[in-house]
Amino acid sequence: MNWKQLLSTQRLGKDKPEKPIPGRSPFQQDFDRISFSSAFRRLQDKAQVFPLAESSYVRTRLTHSMEVACVGRSLGTGAGVYICGKYKLDRIQPSDIGAIVAAASLAHDIGNPPMGHSGEETIRDWFCHSGIGKGMKKKMSEQEQADIINYEGNAQGFRVLAKLQMPDNNGGMQLTCATLAAFAKYPIEAIDIDKSAGVGTKKFNFFNDDRDLFAQVAANTGLAELAGKNYAWCRHPLVFLVEAADDISYQIVDFEDGHKLGIIPYKDIQELFMNVINKPELEKDINALSDPILKVEFMRAKAIGTLIGEVIEAFKDNHKQILAGELDKPLVELIPSFEALRKIQQRSIDDIYTYQRAVEIEAAGFELTEGLLNTFAAAINDHAGNENPSYRSQKMIQLIPEKYRDVNPDSPYLRLLNLLDFISSMTDSYAVALYKKIKGISLPSGNM
Repeated sequence: MNWKQLLSTQRLGKDKPEKPIPGRSPFQQDFDRISFSSAFRRLQDKAQVFPLAESSYVRTRLTHSMEVACVGRSLGTGAGVYICGKYKLDRIQPSDIGAIVAAASLAHDIGNPPMGHSGEETIRDWFCHSGIGKGMKKKMSEQEQADIINYEGNAQGFRVLAKLQMPDNNGGMQLTCATLAAFAKYPIEAIDIDKSAGVGTKKFNFFNDDRDLFAQVAANTGLAELAGKNYAWCRHPLVFLVEAADDISYQIVDFEDGHKLGIIPYKDIQELFMNVINKPELEKDINALSDPILKVEFMRAKAIGTLIGEVIEAFKDNHKQILAGELDKPLVELIPSFEALRKIQQRSIDDIYTYQRAVEIEAAGFELTEGLLNTFAAAINDHAGNENPSYRSQKMIQLIPEKYRDVNPDSPYLRLLNLLDFISSMTDSYAVALYKKIKGISLPSGNM
C-alpha cells in the first residue's frame, strides 16, 4: 500500500475529487459532517458503560466519541509528522492525517444499538434461537445469515455513514474514502471472520448489502486484498491509530468514571495511573492539589499523554509491517505501558463492568431488545406479500418510521436489515419508552 493513495480525498458516491477549499481540508469537512449528523447526536443518549446513568458526570457514547477523536487527532498528527517527512507527500500536512484519524475516531461508535453491547448480543441470540429469528434465518443465504449471526455495530456504523444518514445521496454522507477506510477496523465481510488470523479479521465492518460500497472505498485507497477472498482487505494503516485512540480512551477514562462513582478507591487509581505515567517526580505536583477529583483528572491527563507518545513511537517502529498489511496486533500491545494498561483493564472488568446497577440495566436490555425484535419482526413478516395482515400488525408497523418499513416479500434478509436499522438508531431512553408502550406497561397521556 502507498500513502499517496491511502490518503485519497475522493468522496464515496462522487465521480471525482472536489476542488480543495483553502484553509479547510476535505478531512476537516468529514469531521464536521459527522459532528452535525443526527446519528452522531443520538449518541448523547447511548451508554458508554452505565446505561441510563443518573449522574450527569458519567460519560455517554457521545462524550466518549469526542474524547476518542481528541486522542485520535493527536495520534494522527504525531504519526503524520513521520509520514510526511519520510514520503514527501504533496499537499498533505501532518494535520490532515490527524483530521482523518479524528473523523474516523469520532464516528467509531455511530452504529451501536441501544443498551450497550447487550444490544448486539441480543440481536445475535434472537436470530439464532427465537422462533421468529430462526424462521427468517432459514430463508437466507449463508452470507446473509453470517451478517446477523455475527451482528456488528461496526458494520452498522459503515451503513450509517455510507447509506442511511443521507439516503438520497449515492454514498450517504459522501465522506472521503480515506476517512471511511480508517474507520473500518475489520475490512472483511462476516462470512470471512477468522479470530485466529489476527486483529483485523476477528469481526467484520460491512454487511452483504453494503459490500460493493466498501469495495469502492478499498479501490480508491488502494487497500491490499486478502488472498482467496472476494470482499476482504488488509487494514488501512491509520486504523491502528483509530483503534489505539479508542483503547486509550475507554481503558483510562472508564477507570476514572469508576472512581467518580465510588467503585475504585483513590489509592488504587493513583497506583495504577502512576504505573502508566512512570514519573515519580510528578507526585509532588499531585500532592499540591487539594481536591482528590482534581488529582485524578491530572493523572488521567498525564496517563493519556504518556500513552499517546508511546503509540506514536510504536507506529513508527512497526510502520513497514503496517504498510505491508502484516501487523496482526493492536499498537497498545506493543508499547512499554501495555502491562500497566492491562492491569487497569482487568480491574475494570472485575469491578466496574460488573457493577450491580450496570449489570441490572444491561440484563434488562436483553429483554427489551428481544421484545422489540419479536414485536416488529412479526409485523413486517405479516405484511410481506400478505394483502390482509392482521390488525395488530398494521398498528405495530405504523410505529416504524416509513424509511425503515421495507417489507420486501422476496428478501427476509433486507426486511430484517431494515428493522435493525430502526432499532440500532434508537437511543436508550427511546427504546425503553417504546418498549413500555407496546407492552402496555405505560400508555401515552395528555390532551390530544
